Amino acid sequence: MFYVADVQIDWEFGHDALQIFLMKNSLLAFFPMVGEKRYRIVGTFPEEFDKDEGDILYEEIEERIKLDTELALDISDVNWFSTYKVHTRHVAKFSVGRCFLAGDAAHVHSPAGAQGMNTGIQDGYNLAWKLALVLNGKASGELLNTYNEERLPNAVTLTKTTDRFFGLVASPEPLLVFTRLYIFPYVAQFMFSLDAVKRFVFPRVSQISINYRDGSLSRENGSFNVKAGVRMPWFEVEGASIYDRLREPRFHLVVFFDGKTEIPPLPDDLMQEWDGLIDSTVISLYPNIAETFGVKRSFFVILRPDNYIGLISDKFSPDVVRDYLNLVRR
Repeated sequence: MFYVADVQIDWEFGHDALQIFLMKNSLLAFFPMVGEKRYRIVGTFPEEFDKDEGDILYEEIEERIKLDTELALDISDVNWFSTYKVHTRHVAKFSVGRCFLAGDAAHVHSPAGAQGMNTGIQDGYNLAWKLALVLNGKASGELLNTYNEERLPNAVTLTKTTDRFFGLVASPEPLLVFTRLYIFPYVAQFMFSLDAVKRFVFPRVSQISINYRDGSLSRENGSFNVKAGVRMPWFEVEGASIYDRLREPRFHLVVFFDGKTEIPPLPDDLMQEWDGLIDSTVISLYPNIAETFGVKRSFFVILRPDNYIGLISDKFSPDVVRDYLNLVRR
C-alpha cells in the first residue's frame, strides 16, 4: 500500500536534494518540488496494515511519516494526497487490430525508480507519429505494428527492474533487510561518488538509454559508436544544444560534413514526396561530434519524429535515403 502527498515541510534538511529513508519493512522518500519547502512524499505502509486505500485518512499518513523518520518535522499546507495498491503486470500486446494501449493501460508497476509517467509519455509519442502518418495517408498500417515491436520489450524490462529495485528498498526478507539497513547506505555513498557509476546509472534512470536497435525501423551503413535505434545523443553545436535544431515533430536529415566529401543532392521527386514531413540541415563535423560518433569522415543520420536514429550512414547515396523512407512508408 503506497501513499503520496504534496506538502510543505519545515525540518532540518535543505531543499536541494532527494531524501530517502530505508527501513525494516517500509519505504519513504521526499522529493523537493518547486515552491518554498515544498515536497512530494512517497511512502509505503507495512504489509500488516489492513485498511483499504479509500479508508485511509491523511492523519494516518502523517502519523506514519513521523513514526518512520523519527525526526522533528512540521508538515503543513497539504495540497493533495492519495493512496493506492501497487501491482506489477504488463499486457501481452500493445496493439490488436485498431486497438492500442499506452501508459498504465499497458503496464503497471511500483513507483520505485520513478519510471512510470515518462514511460507512458514515451508510449504515446511512439504511437502518435506513426498514427499521424497512417491517418494522413503517408504510410500503410504496417507501420503501426512497430509500436508493439518497440514498446513491449521496454515494458517487460521495466516491470522486472522496478520489482527488483522495490525488493531491495522495501522487501521484508531478512537478508534484504540487513543489506538495506547496514550495507547499502555505505556502499551506495561510495559507489555514487564514482563518475563511472554515474555514467552508467544516469542514462537508465533518465530513460535516455532506451533503444530500438533490433527494431525493423533501424538501419545503418558503416561503423559508428552511436548505433541506429538509439536516441540522438546530446552534444553542443556552436554553443547550443543539438536539440535546439530538432524541435519540429518530423523526420530530420542531418548531414555532418567534414569539408571534403562530395554530397550528391537528393532528387526533387523525393523531396516533393516528403515535403513537410522531413527537413534537412548540414552541420560541420566538429571534434566533439566526431568523438561522440567515433568517426572522422562525413556521415548523415535520419532522425525519426521522436528523435531516435532511424538511419545512420557514411554512404552518401540518394537511394539509401529513399530506401529508408520507403521502409517507413511500406
